[in-house]
Amino acid sequence: MWLLDKFLSRLVTKGRLVVTDHDGREYVYGPEGEVPIHLRFTDKGAALHVARYPQMGAGEAYMDGRMLVEAPHDIRDLVLFIARNAEEDHETHYRPKGPLRQLAFRVASKIDSYNNQRAARRNAEHTYNLTRRLYELFLDEDRQYTMGYHRTPDVSLEQAQLDKKAHIAAKLYLDRATSSGKTVLDIGCGWGGLALYLHKHYDVDVLGVALAPDQIEFCRQRAAKAGVSDRVKFELMDYRDVEGQFDRITSVGLLEHVGTPQYPAFYEHAFKLLKPEGVMFSHCCGRAHGPGVTDAWTRKYIFPGGYIPALSEMVVESEKAGWQIMDVEAMRFHYSHTLEEWLRRTQMHREEIVALYDERFFRMWEFYLAGAEQAFRYGGMVNWQLQYVKRRDAIPMTRDYIHEESARLRASDTPPAWHLAPEAQQAAE
Repeated sequence: MWLLDKFLSRLVTKGRLVVTDHDGREYVYGPEGEVPIHLRFTDKGAALHVARYPQMGAGEAYMDGRMLVEAPHDIRDLVLFIARNAEEDHETHYRPKGPLRQLAFRVASKIDSYNNQRAARRNAEHTYNLTRRLYELFLDEDRQYTMGYHRTPDVSLEQAQLDKKAHIAAKLYLDRATSSGKTVLDIGCGWGGLALYLHKHYDVDVLGVALAPDQIEFCRQRAAKAGVSDRVKFELMDYRDVEGQFDRITSVGLLEHVGTPQYPAFYEHAFKLLKPEGVMFSHCCGRAHGPGVTDAWTRKYIFPGGYIPALSEMVVESEKAGWQIMDVEAMRFHYSHTLEEWLRRTQMHREEIVALYDERFFRMWEFYLAGAEQAFRYGGMVNWQLQYVKRRDAIPMTRDYIHEESARLRASDTPPAWHLAPEAQQAAE
């Protein structure tokens, strides 16, 4: 416990933390006056496992039940507490110490992000081929597995995700009067929500591609149910295998899975796929500072091959491929609100998720969502939205069209109610 004690004594300056080691000895950190968070270790080696490498050790200790957060607090409270104390510098606090371990960490991260086609398919299946029911239990009704656009913090998740689609559509610069029959490529199409949304509002033909078989099957079922399978198509395909040309290209939550070694190939191939007067839009998690590395726990358990890029990494590689960037928007705290709601919904369905998988999986999912929230709430993570063109005259001179179209789209739709909300279930019963 001495190593962890040294770390926490230096770190905790806000709030109060009480740690009980396996032998019953208590350690207290932080100023008096606040209700303390109580943390308990259940075996002799747990504290050392956390102290040696906090990013990996803390997650594994919590997953395995070796580290417990005592009521009335939970893992989210602990993660946000630690993040608040390490605000803006949290990554350096948790990385391996010593030059050799840091070098090994960076090398492993780079190797892991080298996503050739075989690795990309394997990683996508690891992340997205979990049971459909799991995602249904915590995502919104449209199964958007990316940041919601929270125009105010108190909007529902369903409203935030609907508003996100409106914001994205506006940046594609489509017009219902002239867009009918135009073609859109949605790279990394998720569960098909954006593709169906664009067809509904602009009468465009959409091809969605992704690498997780169950995602594509679900997308096809949605298109068939909506009666638009002939206009909105989904293929189990790597973006590198797509051929033809499209009027618009979208990628939402994709670049995090591409890996920086593949950025040149991504931007070059996308450039070939877009018509000269077209627009490409990209939305991804991003780093507000410079390039970094993906922590080992996330690479191992959640997003193998994943890497969240800095703006500079995207700009440099896109410019080399011939792209002109016309619009950049940093979405700062939106994702923290989305993740907070995802965790709330996850915890609402603890018993069912444990039954689907096991207690360890549930704890892993809690830790993942809580850790992601702190990165966007207190750390250096944002969401980047970038608009690319080949020709500068492909879009208007000002951004007014984005705000006007986004507002029009928001006014045209009403968000669905979450069918698993307690009040909805009570009404159904």
